[in-house]
Amino acid sequence: MYKSGFIAIIGRPNAGKSTLLNALLEEKVAITSPKPQTTRDNVMGILTMSDAQLIFTDTPGIHKPHHQLGKHLNRNAYTAIAEADINYVIIDVTKPFGKGDEFLLSRLQGSEVPTFLIVNKIDQLPKEKLIHELMQWQTRFVFAEIIPISALKKENLDQLLQVTLHYLKEGVQYFPETMVTDHNESFQVAEIIREKVLYKTEEEIPHSVAVVTEAMEPYDNRIDIRALIIVERQSQKGILIGKQGAMIRSVRLDAQKELKRKFGKRVELELYVRVEKNWRNRSHKLMQLGYGDNE
Repeated sequence: MYKSGFIAIIGRPNAGKSTLLNALLEEKVAITSPKPQTTRDNVMGILTMSDAQLIFTDTPGIHKPHHQLGKHLNRNAYTAIAEADINYVIIDVTKPFGKGDEFLLSRLQGSEVPTFLIVNKIDQLPKEKLIHELMQWQTRFVFAEIIPISALKKENLDQLLQVTLHYLKEGVQYFPETMVTDHNESFQVAEIIREKVLYKTEEEIPHSVAVVTEAMEPYDNRIDIRALIIVERQSQKGILIGKQGAMIRSVRLDAQKELKRKFGKRVELELYVRVEKNWRNRSHKLMQLGYGDNE
């Protein structure tokens, strides 16, 4: 019997959703960083086995939004929940239970699909503390399964997959075997560049950055890529470019290196920085950048 289904990976910012997706697929399809709201789009990861296809959706961290972009991110997560056959609620077990967790669980009340609690970062807690936390979480919601893992160290992922397969129903193969994600190369290039910005900048800049891949020209031995980095203020542009262009050069070289590994050939990357004031609150600009919707 062939099984298939859609699994939403949901949780608060920085719980490890993207790290889990990449670990399950054994391939990087979602960018990661220590900064909240790294994930802005629902990123689909497709795991095809001989007798099953699991379609995971990595979602933005559910949070209290402070601008139009934040509302859009939450809607992305809610859409994935509504369309899922199984919901993975992933938590960082080293962090205390808070209002964000409470809000997320309240959104899942009444859901008819199985909800798994994925307890992440178990490698960072003593066993006694971990057991205490697991017992506390059991009182907060009726989970179909509670599975402790370490996404970073790939601990207990085999068990997670086995239990997930048990819950999935007979179904069709939705995507070709060779397909690992639903996003095109242009999107992936922009995300890799944005990831490098997230790692290298501090304070408000990571949240104020958007990246657009403007051109990709493939040749036999190289790919030429031109991308635009958008920020909200002139001061942010100055920081991102850096003294004598040092910061933007560092971003470019790191992105180029990863893109070379991805495409298996030399990459020539051009980066430009432009100011778009208050773009996160402008519906028209959000639509242009691929973040807007009709709601």
